[in-house]
Amino acid sequence: MSNKHISWNGAIQPEAIEILKEEGGMIVSPTKVGYIIMTSDKAGLERKFTAKNRKRNKPGVVLCGSVEQVKELAQMTPEIEEMYQRHWNQDILLGCILPWKQEAKKMIPADGSQELMMDGRGTSCFVIKFGRPSENISKHMWEEYGKFSFASSANPSGQGNRGLVTGIGDQIEQAADLIIEANGYVASIQPNETVETRYEQGVMVSMVDEQGHLIPQQNGQVGVQPAPIVIRKGLDVDKIMKNMSEIFNSWNYRHGFYY
Repeated sequence: MSNKHISWNGAIQPEAIEILKEEGGMIVSPTKVGYIIMTSDKAGLERKFTAKNRKRNKPGVVLCGSVEQVKELAQMTPEIEEMYQRHWNQDILLGCILPWKQEAKKMIPADGSQELMMDGRGTSCFVIKFGRPSENISKHMWEEYGKFSFASSANPSGQGNRGLVTGIGDQIEQAADLIIEANGYVASIQPNETVETRYEQGVMVSMVDEQGHLIPQQNGQVGVQPAPIVIRKGLDVDKIMKNMSEIFNSWNYRHGFYY
């Protein structure tokens, strides 16, 4: 273990804040479903893509420390807002593909970050309730410094880290400025699962059409299209689909549809 490895302190990790405040900072941090890479600007995003050998066609992941932050950044219908609030109240990890508000795009650093944190349609995945170690960091970075927290799973693209810090791989281990270890926290989220059976990702729901435009409000009608699409199953997918059935009369399940 190098001196860049530290154990989660149970609260906001000051070492992480100091790194992410600076240009190009990149850390590895625990979530409910394993370890992620966290960055806050274009230089950090470039380091992430290099460390992961990751394709650039996927929507960027924006970590949000509150529902209010999602509302500030992303276009949503009242039904989508209800979905975020319900999962926030139930402490359920949720990520939705949404278009940015025009005024929110002006908050993105003018350093080329935008092209790396969105897909070609101008959408990103806005994620809430992803786990206290990383939630604490992203919330503090946004509220105290106005800085975004961008994320990607901390493992070679297409592979999992099994919720173990040793699973992030040598390339990411060497590239990161800081690695926060909390294997016990990750394991506690799915206590009845094994390393082989646990979910290593969160549920992702697309709330846009093929061009990246926001889906319409359903207002209790049946058959409204385009509708929400579950494009990735993951932790608490059963609870999320139950909530979706109570909010939307029409929605689709297409695991792997986008990717």
